[in-house]
Amino acid sequence: MQGWSIMARALVGAAALTMAAAVPAQDAPAIPRGDGYAELERLPDFTGVWTLGIGAGGRAPAQPQLTPAAQERLDAFRAKQAAEGVSQEKQIKCIPPGMPGIMRQPYPLEFLFTPGRVTIFAETYSQARRIYTDGRPLPEDPDPFFNGYSVGRWEGDTLLVDTVGFSPLNDIAPGVRHGNMRIHERIWLESPMALRIETTITDPEVLAEPLVVQATYRKEPTWEMREYVCEENNRLTDDEDGANIELDLEYDPDDPFGPPPEE
Repeated sequence: MQGWSIMARALVGAAALTMAAAVPAQDAPAIPRGDGYAELERLPDFTGVWTLGIGAGGRAPAQPQLTPAAQERLDAFRAKQAAEGVSQEKQIKCIPPGMPGIMRQPYPLEFLFTPGRVTIFAETYSQARRIYTDGRPLPEDPDPFFNGYSVGRWEGDTLLVDTVGFSPLNDIAPGVRHGNMRIHERIWLESPMALRIETTITDPEVLAEPLVVQATYRKEPTWEMREYVCEENNRLTDDEDGANIELDLEYDPDDPFGPPPEE
């Protein structure tokens, strides 16, 4: 009976496709693709490849003001780090940093504008952030993603972005795991070669006050984004106790990447 059921569904599906193909093309509504792209001409041009600069905050880490419970967890994290060294668990398992860390990695970003959306490609882990600018609201109960769910709108030449719905593995900062984080970004061109992003993070469970960070990105007109596959060149693994161990690999002497550097 199961075989007959599958065959019946296949016949129904084929009939539906035949009926759909029979609908005259002129009856389908036209898609105003040209109009959608024409709208982009009136927006500031963020397109291209950018790298995080040193000025206006650069990579300098911000010091979040934590709630007492979050500060206690951070103190325990630092004590363990001092006793055992820096954990490489996320790197071993190729876990991406997620927001907000994905925007502050020492790898380039690329902006792409399409109708109703701005997409940010991060070379780190070959990640993509999709910022919807089509007027949709933020979801009330978002699924947890590493990069969250982002909705943006334009205020003059500034793109305002709100992001919610984060993986429980995301950190606000090293040792500071988020609770119910929300991220607001202001993105604008300070000059044709300098992009500014002001990031405000709120999380009442963890942050005693909002954390505000500013960064400047420098345009790199001659750069292209490269492929980043963590599993391809991952030289670390973990033993059954979770400790880091070096893989004993035979390296090709002609390999342009060579073996990992010795400590």
